[in-house]
Amino acid sequence: MTYELWYWSGIPGRGEFVRLALEDAGIAYRDIALEEGGDEKMMAQLKAEKHTPPFAPPFLKAGKLTIAQTANILLFLGEKHGLAPKSDAGRYWVHQLQLTIADLVAEIHDAHHPIAGSLYYKDQKHEAARRTKHLREERLPKYLGYFDAILARNGGWLAGKRLTYADLSLFHVMEGLRYAFPNAMRKLEKTHRELGALHDRVAKRPRIAAYLKSDRRQPFNEDGLFRHYPELDA
Repeated sequence: MTYELWYWSGIPGRGEFVRLALEDAGIAYRDIALEEGGDEKMMAQLKAEKHTPPFAPPFLKAGKLTIAQTANILLFLGEKHGLAPKSDAGRYWVHQLQLTIADLVAEIHDAHHPIAGSLYYKDQKHEAARRTKHLREERLPKYLGYFDAILARNGGWLAGKRLTYADLSLFHVMEGLRYAFPNAMRKLEKTHRELGALHDRVAKRPRIAAYLKSDRRQPFNEDGLFRHYPELDA
């Protein structure tokens, strides 16, 4: 089966969490965002989904299945392609971790768009500065401390001896935070060393390393989830 990943073009975004799982597992997939007219195709596909329509991208088409919500897609891929433990307890634990990552990602996004996603950043800069101060000083230490402690306890991976899709997702969060808040992350990583080690282990995995060097990997920019505004990175 060849999967189809449907997401916006030009940004890594939430689609990147799915891409990393597909790439690491060596799964054949069609990335609509890389095709000419990808956004138009995706909007048309959203309208065509009548029985189980996604609220928003990303969504994955797998045969007759259409699966939306990043954590839900990864739950499916993890079970089908060895990116999650086989036991119920293990699978639910990794899903729980992924949902916590989703909470963190939402807070990171809302740092630069605290009022409304429909407004430009320039229209909410004052509120963004206040929100991001709390993110840097309170929320990031809490989230990163949580994941760092789990990695230390489990010996390097979030769910034990083997990598799971949650490890790949945490790698992407680290990449994004280093892009968005380089100054803040240099300070935080001094006391959260397990996270940097996880990042490096994932980056060295052969399929991930090849993907990161390829033109399939879309760069961070100021249109996506992780945005670098120097005034927010005190």
